[in-house]
Amino acid sequence: MNILILGSGGREHTIAWKLHQSKNLSNLYIAPGNAGTADIGINIPIGVNDFKGIKNAVLTNDIDMVIVGPEDPLVNGIHDFFLNDSELREIPVIGPQKAAATLEGSKEFAKEFLYRHNIPTAAYQSFTSEDLEEGYTFLESLKAPYVLKADGLAAGKGVVILNDLNEAKEELKSMLVDAKFGNASAKVVIEEFLSGIELSVFVLTDGKGYKVLPTAKDYKRIGEGDKGLNTGGMGAISPVPFADNAFMDKIHERIVKPTVDGLKKDNLPYKGFIFIGLIKVNDDPFVIEYNVRMGDPETEVVIPRIKNDLVDVFKAVGDQSLDSIDLEFDERTATTVMLVSGGYPEAYEKGKEIKGYENIEDSIVFHAGTQIKNGKVVTSGGRVMAITSYGNNHKDALQKSYQNIQKINFDKMNYRKDIGFDL
Repeated sequence: MNILILGSGGREHTIAWKLHQSKNLSNLYIAPGNAGTADIGINIPIGVNDFKGIKNAVLTNDIDMVIVGPEDPLVNGIHDFFLNDSELREIPVIGPQKAAATLEGSKEFAKEFLYRHNIPTAAYQSFTSEDLEEGYTFLESLKAPYVLKADGLAAGKGVVILNDLNEAKEELKSMLVDAKFGNASAKVVIEEFLSGIELSVFVLTDGKGYKVLPTAKDYKRIGEGDKGLNTGGMGAISPVPFADNAFMDKIHERIVKPTVDGLKKDNLPYKGFIFIGLIKVNDDPFVIEYNVRMGDPETEVVIPRIKNDLVDVFKAVGDQSLDSIDLEFDERTATTVMLVSGGYPEAYEKGKEIKGYENIEDSIVFHAGTQIKNGKVVTSGGRVMAITSYGNNHKDALQKSYQNIQKINFDKMNYRKDIGFDL
């Protein structure tokens, strides 16, 4: 099979790394890809939202399947674009159609879906600039901390949690009136705050059946002890030690099953990954958010634990025979630590040469924000590389990742030294 992956981050390099191991893979293309994917496939310099360019690449390279990494093209309707084109419609796309992708494209839509299907989640209300005063009143009715979420896509930065009521009101005005997150915050969802420990559950569905993948926990804040600004993710661990069988049964019965059933009831065609962001409050799971693709850096610990041939798994999603596949998982723990550019998640410099990663042993390097310039691998993003290791437990695995990080160097390199601190 000739396969095209859309995207350029650590998630896409990890999926490419796994597909590259398959005996059923002929050629692997990544658009636009990074310096890591260039080692195992062919990078094509096309943006993930350039649908005409993608069509051209698919026909030119005789592509048999397209795997969509990031959320943007899904929310913009890449799957529908294929279905509505006579030359493309027979090519399977791994990722939901546009209507279902609204689960990530709109926080309000996701909340309405959760309520409609009686899936446990925090109480909420939505507001626009027209009802700013009502928003203030709703904030006054809540206890601190206050959770404000831009309704649309804001590159993982549209959620703000504040302890002070006046600050929360200012933030609401900034989002709605001053368009802090552009069109993404034309509407804002205000939620009650749930106190607990977070985890992520990943489901792969072919629109009929589904498989639950290993759990993971990621670390979003830039600073140690989960302090500071939100990032796209600074590290991750799989499986989550506190997600025992009894708790997973609750997640399955109360959340996973009603989610997949709800997609069918609402006629939201879905072939691909469902990322369910959860919080454990006392001993009960609640949904914080849905994403319509794999998380990053969770992919870098979940995919390496899948033992099956991933080409076979994706083929089964495409032809709706996923129930016939028996997924097997590596029993070991996988951990990843993200190396980021100095200054990230605020302003940072690009183009810094990365040295030493080729000397790594007993860990896997997944490139995120890298590119090849003048024959050298340089930084091209805020999150640069994820260093993934296996171990008998998360401490064991993290030790390997941290040891190997000592061999890597680029100007102003930063990373969190406390991944897994709260387990």
